[in-house]
Amino acid sequence: MNFELTKEQRMIKKMVRDFAEDSIRPKAIQIDKEARFPVEIFEQMAELGLMGIPFPEEYGGSDGDTLSYALAVEEIGRVCGSTGLSYAAAVSLGASPIYYFGTEEQKQKYLTPLANGKALGSFGLTEPNAGSDAGGTKTTAVEDGADYIINGEKCFITNASFAETIIVTAVTGKQSNGKNIISAIIVPADSEGLTITSNYDKMGVRGSDTAEIILDNVRVPKENLLGDPEKGFKQFLYTLDGGRISIAALGLGIAQASLEKALDYAKERKQFGKSISSFQAVQFKLADMSMEVELARNMVHKAAWLKDQDKPFSKEAAYAKLYATETAFRAANQAIQIHGGYGYMREYEVERYLRDAKLLEIGEGTSEIQRLVIARQLGC
Repeated sequence: MNFELTKEQRMIKKMVRDFAEDSIRPKAIQIDKEARFPVEIFEQMAELGLMGIPFPEEYGGSDGDTLSYALAVEEIGRVCGSTGLSYAAAVSLGASPIYYFGTEEQKQKYLTPLANGKALGSFGLTEPNAGSDAGGTKTTAVEDGADYIINGEKCFITNASFAETIIVTAVTGKQSNGKNIISAIIVPADSEGLTITSNYDKMGVRGSDTAEIILDNVRVPKENLLGDPEKGFKQFLYTLDGGRISIAALGLGIAQASLEKALDYAKERKQFGKSISSFQAVQFKLADMSMEVELARNMVHKAAWLKDQDKPFSKEAAYAKLYATETAFRAANQAIQIHGGYGYMREYEVERYLRDAKLLEIGEGTSEIQRLVIARQLGC
C-alpha cells in the first residue's frame, strides 16, 4: 500500500496552498463578514487551471484526477470554507455531471467553459419539500414539440446567482410501477421564466452563494436532456457520491485549520507561568484532533483513489463525508475551547470554522443519510 502522493499531486497541493495563503487568507474574514461571493478569487483560480482539475484537456481541463482535485478543495477550505464550498460545488456538481453523462456536443458547449473557468455551473436538486427525499421532486418537465417546459422551485442551490448553466432535476414521466421518472436537464441561467434570488442570511459559509430558483414555464430544447432520461435518479446519486468526496475534503481542510490554530495558540498562551500546551488536558485535546484529522485524510484519499481506479466507492465516499465533516465540527469546537474567550471572537477565526463546518454535516446528504447509505451497503 503506497500512501505517497505522486509528484504531480504534490505540485498541485503546494500550488493551491501557496495561492490560498497569498490570495484567499487575507480576504477570508471579510468574505464571511460581508457575505460576499469572491468573484475575483474564482477568476484567479480559473487562470491557475483549478476549475478543471479532474477533466480532460480536450474540454478545457487540467487532465488531473479526483485525488488532485480533493487536495485542492482541502487547501482552499483550510483558509476559507466559503470559497472551498463554492469551488467544490462548481466542479463536482456544476460541471462533473456533464462530463459523466453529457453528449459530445454538450461537453463541447457546456463543459468546456466550466472547466476552463470562463463560466460557473450549478446543480438544482433540493426543493422546499424534497431535501433528503430527493425522490420527492415536484419540479416537472413536460414535452412540447422539440422542447421541454419546466415548472418548479429549487432551494439552497450553491452558486446559482453566478452560474451560466444550471443542471435541474425534474419529473419527466412515470415508470410502469407508477414511480416518477426523474431526469436531469441543462438550463441556461438566462432562460426566460427563470428567476434566481439569493436572500438567505446564513449561519456559516456566508461567502458562498446560496440561492432560490423559480422555474415558470422555462422552455429548453430536448437536446439539453442530460444522459439517459430513465436514469436521471441514478445519475445524480452517482454525482452526489463524487460530490461527497469533495465535501469530505472540505471538512478535512477546516479540521486541519482548526488543529493548526489551536496548536499555535496553545504554544503561545501562558497561564500559571507556562504555555497551556504543557497541560495534559490541552495535550489530550490536541492529540485527539490530530488523530482524527489523519484518519479523515486517509478516508478522503482512499475514496478518491477508488474513484480514480474505477472501483466501487459509494460506501467509502459516505465514510469519508460522514467522518471528515463530523471531525471538522469537533475539531473547530475543541479549537474554540482551547482558545477560551478569544475563541469566541471573530478575529481568531476558529468560531468561523465551527459555523462553516456545521453546513457540511447537512449538505450533500446529511450525516443521518450517510449512515443510511453505509447501512444499505452492509446489506441492512
